[in-house]
Amino acid sequence: MTRYFLTLISFFLSLCTFAQGESVATSNNFMLSNHKVFVSVAVLTIILLLIFSFLFWIERRLKQLEDRQKN
Repeated sequence: MTRYFLTLISFFLSLCTFAQGESVATSNNFMLSNHKVFVSVAVLTIILLLIFSFLFWIERRLKQLEDRQKN
């Protein structure tokens, strides 16, 4: 019974990935043609830089508070 169930699941998963093949290629071409890929990469880079700078700032503040506590 388990064998048939796993076969059925793998069949449906393969159909899902096959059905999405054309739309993924179309969406990639659409984003490349409108240069939206570059905009999204730039936005993600800015967000990551802001997150890392915030973490660095928090780390410095924490170190200052730890130094004050020791003294």
